[in-house]
Amino acid sequence: MKRILPLTCLAALAAFIPSPHESAQAGTWRIGGYTALEARTFTQDHKWAAQSDNLDLSLIVTPEFRYKSDDRTHRINFIPYLRANNVDAERSHGDLREAFYMYRGDEIELLAGANKVFWGVTESQHLVNIINQTDLIEDPDQEDYLGQPMVQIASQRDWGKISAYLMPYFRERTLTGEDGRLRAALPYDTQSNPTYESSAEEWHTDIALRYSHYIGDFDIGLSYFSGTSREPTFNITPKGELRPHYGLINQFGLDFQYTTESWLWKFEAIGREGMGDKFAAAVGGFEYSFYQLFESDLDLGLLLEYQYDGRDTNKSPITTANNDIFAAARLAFNDTQDSEILAGFTIDHETQDSFINLEAETRLGDNYQIELRARFIVGADQGEDLYDFARDDYIQLRLARYF
Repeated sequence: MKRILPLTCLAALAAFIPSPHESAQAGTWRIGGYTALEARTFTQDHKWAAQSDNLDLSLIVTPEFRYKSDDRTHRINFIPYLRANNVDAERSHGDLREAFYMYRGDEIELLAGANKVFWGVTESQHLVNIINQTDLIEDPDQEDYLGQPMVQIASQRDWGKISAYLMPYFRERTLTGEDGRLRAALPYDTQSNPTYESSAEEWHTDIALRYSHYIGDFDIGLSYFSGTSREPTFNITPKGELRPHYGLINQFGLDFQYTTESWLWKFEAIGREGMGDKFAAAVGGFEYSFYQLFESDLDLGLLLEYQYDGRDTNKSPITTANNDIFAAARLAFNDTQDSEILAGFTIDHETQDSFINLEAETRLGDNYQIELRARFIVGADQGEDLYDFARDDYIQLRLARYF
């Protein structure tokens, strides 16, 4: 298993954990979580040497321990995550998704420990969401994140919410091993330490600020980040492997959402300097919902977004979302099983290479959930963004039991 987090990131949390006697009088502990079996099969033979074509099987264990005081001013969350995988040793890993203490007063919040923070509104890409590192070996959609050690102070006022973040330790991105699928032509160097622009390496202190507010039907967020980029560039080692390099960046972000009747208009934009030339990127579009379709319980949402990114990928981290169109449909059954289907695709406006995605999930009884995911890459020719992964189409089934 990979290291979860340095023990120092839990010191602040341990100081605030009440004893069993104290917690029985002052609040309530809740224990939950889930275990899951996951099977992923690829529809084509591997493209690169050393990759495995075996059925990819995983066991996932995620217990959740949550404490809340009776007056709701104190909270403790402890949520470890463990995955064991039969094919790729790098996918067998552990993390502390959350391990924090929070104090919530009338006008101020204080959090210390490891946490996940999400910023943004768009569906296809989360440009402004920069606090947490992507857990890339979980899923190529970049929707899974590692817990980030931090101290967070926030204040909610009539004119909006201000949040400040101090992050003393950097989490490097998880990357597929040599045996695994969904990797580049050259294997990633997962055994040696990555390189950093900062002499403090992973101990460089990052800072972030965010202002958020709603005005009528508008929700708006403004953010600033200064520190180590969560996106690496790669250098080729003498052994012919890709070693990640993390530079220092400054990033300004804007996100807003406008809600009117059945429409949701969404937009995110960033300006970034560091790791190459300054550049701007944006993603925006809409979601339109048809409620009680054909006088049934079904709701249908149609999504359309455009992605632009002005970075020079010869100097900055690579992105595939530089001139792409995303379209999708979300069907919610509004049943007791919370059944939902999301189907969509992203297509490059210039090269026409496409990423097709299907997600479906439903509950089985009170404690089980089954989830199907299918990912396909179409039309990726040599030299194009998705070429390295052109044979990595897969279908994945997960059965989870919640407790």
